[in-house]
Amino acid sequence: MVIKKVNLDIVIGVTSKVPETEYPEVAFAGKSNVGKSSLINALMNRKSYARTSSQPGKTQTINYYNINDAMLLVDLPGYGYANVSPSVKEKWGKMVERYLKQSKQLKQVFLLIDIRHDPSANDKMMYDWIVANGYRPVIIATKLDKIKRSQQDKQVKTIKTGLGLKPEDIIIPVSSETKQNIDKLWEVVEGYIS
Repeated sequence: MVIKKVNLDIVIGVTSKVPETEYPEVAFAGKSNVGKSSLINALMNRKSYARTSSQPGKTQTINYYNINDAMLLVDLPGYGYANVSPSVKEKWGKMVERYLKQSKQLKQVFLLIDIRHDPSANDKMMYDWIVANGYRPVIIATKLDKIKRSQQDKQVKTIKTGLGLKPEDIIIPVSSETKQNIDKLWEVVEGYIS
């Protein structure tokens, strides 16, 4: 996709209602330190539009990025490491669940997993939870540039096994740094919104 225009159109917090939007949406979920903001910036071809931070758990709202007035890329709060109290985490969980259940325009959920590690218990829980909410998430294996090419197939297999993926499930290894497979990811995204 050629990115002509990017706008942060909507930001909702724990008390906000899920907005009715006019464009198809794809949502991105992932652990706090999985490189979600970096990936979103790479997809939008922007340096630092989505705020990245060395402190995991920066995204505490649901952020809707309008791409070319054609679609919304929805950034969900990270889970796992965020340095927040259990009650705040619970509120985030309810907010995300409300979004998954109430968004009329949500076409697909993309779940980010760090390619260097086995999926964590949190990753597995999130995957199962997205499935329970009616979606078969596309898995994005991030930080591809951090492993040797010879390790790629083994790590992809580890993620498939760890999450219990079916043969038809999609897994795309990407690097936000080198932009490797970002175009492939866009093809998959466009398949859901067209």
